Amino acid sequence: MKILVTGATGKLGTKVVETLLKTVPASQLAVSVRNPEKAEGFRARGVEVRQGDFDQPETLTTAFAGIDRLLIISADGDNETRIRQHTNAVAAAQQAQVKFIAYTSLANASETTMFLAPPHQAAEEAILKTGIPYSFLRNNWYLENETSSIQGVLAGAPWVTSAGSGKVGWALQQDYAEAAAAVLTGNGHENTVYELSGKLMTQEELAAAIGTVLGKEVPVQQVDDDTYIEIMKGAGVPEFILPFLVEIQKGIRNGALEIESNDFEKLLGRPATPISEGLKQIISSIS
Repeated sequence: MKILVTGATGKLGTKVVETLLKTVPASQLAVSVRNPEKAEGFRARGVEVRQGDFDQPETLTTAFAGIDRLLIISADGDNETRIRQHTNAVAAAQQAQVKFIAYTSLANASETTMFLAPPHQAAEEAILKTGIPYSFLRNNWYLENETSSIQGVLAGAPWVTSAGSGKVGWALQQDYAEAAAAVLTGNGHENTVYELSGKLMTQEELAAAIGTVLGKEVPVQQVDDDTYIEIMKGAGVPEFILPFLVEIQKGIRNGALEIESNDFEKLLGRPATPISEGLKQIISSIS
């Protein structure tokens, strides 16, 4: 059996490959990356490195040749670009006659109105149309996404949010990576949808958890979207990122990530890493 991971030099992809290497012989692993030289570390350990660019479908068909189980990690970029790239990858998988596709999607992807959803909806629909057995790994939210806000708190800033009382199922990227590896190596995951969510928490609860880890009070500043944009601008956030950030706050406020699930336990045999432990890891990496 040959397993291939796309985007394997990205943060999540690297963690997936490292997790797979603990139980799968390197000879059974391949990675597809845009710049093969960035994956030299994996090649040196016996992993097959293939060149595959989501914007060049012909490279993907070659990269996916002879692959039994494929993990397509969703791409970065604007929605239009990602829709094109994801559908390219799925078409290439079908052409290469891949036998199973796992895809890293978004919480409640088929129903959500969150602005990030269209590329995930397009990918899921394209995969369903192929008739290839699949597993949709609907990742809620990476705790690492909050790193810059945590850095702000370390520097003495309050926790600023316009997300109101919306809840999020934060979990470490490592948990999501281990869930993906479990699906790629396990049995019985054909035609499944996993809602991968940590314990649901509000912004206040997350800030309190950060305060507990740091041993200090973390004040929370709930503001409206316009004020949020102004504060982020004042904190030096690049202009082009601001609309993206405020849309995330809106999505959370509207309950887009409030998906309760024990699917981590199903796949890992344990719940997601406790939030306090995850925060300790992130804080120790940045302080």
